Amino acid sequence: MENLKSSASSQKHERLVIELTGVNKWYGDFQALVDINMSVRRSERVVVCGPSGSGKSTMIRCINRLEVHQRGRIVVDGIELTDNLKNIEAIRSEVGMVFQSFNLFPHMPVIDNLTLAPMLVRKMPKKDAEELAMQYLERVQIPEQAFKYPGQLSGGQQQRVAIARSLCMQPKIMLFDEPTSALDPEMIKEVLDVMIELAEDGMTMIVVTHEMGFAKTVADTMVFMDAGEIVESADPSKFFTAPDNPRTKLFLSQILTH
Repeated sequence: MENLKSSASSQKHERLVIELTGVNKWYGDFQALVDINMSVRRSERVVVCGPSGSGKSTMIRCINRLEVHQRGRIVVDGIELTDNLKNIEAIRSEVGMVFQSFNLFPHMPVIDNLTLAPMLVRKMPKKDAEELAMQYLERVQIPEQAFKYPGQLSGGQQQRVAIARSLCMQPKIMLFDEPTSALDPEMIKEVLDVMIELAEDGMTMIVVTHEMGFAKTVADTMVFMDAGEIVESADPSKFFTAPDNPRTKLFLSQILTH
């Protein structure tokens, strides 16, 4: 019986939840993504790194249709991303995203920032949405900030609010686009700690970041992008100690010495 349980659990983990096949994107004559192929399984944590302008943010923004790809297929949780608005809405309700900038509504208290989407999209009663908001503010360790405005919080606190706001939609997948790059160094750890906790709880995550210590702690798979291409994809032990591609080696030699 134990073996059956373990096998079922393994199969669940193996299920693909994100598939990018031959994905290309252009901005005018500039090709931002070149034949991207990537798959992510349930509860997998993928960390994407690479130099500025390599297409990392464009790729993850295509996954919830904030950017539109022109060629190839993107399938999220069994739904293909097309121009079909119903499909886009279905995917966005299951995929949380945290950006470099916090994108909080400055005129609303923190708790209203958190309850807005569950009430509008999930049609959740206000009382239930507020209870959920407090639960996630507890989780990111700032429940005492619930009735303050975003401008009254530090950058690290605002980013934790942004994470809590995404979690209030109870997503199956979380996308992080360089979530610590706008933060002062002393605030980075508090945000990464929240992300590590999410990873330990089995959240499916794609994280664009230069925080290689975080990557070594959390990643199941490392992806290196350059010039719009996925140059290398490997598990962290191989990626950091014996990468195959010279471009990966050069990037790591530059980033790990800083």
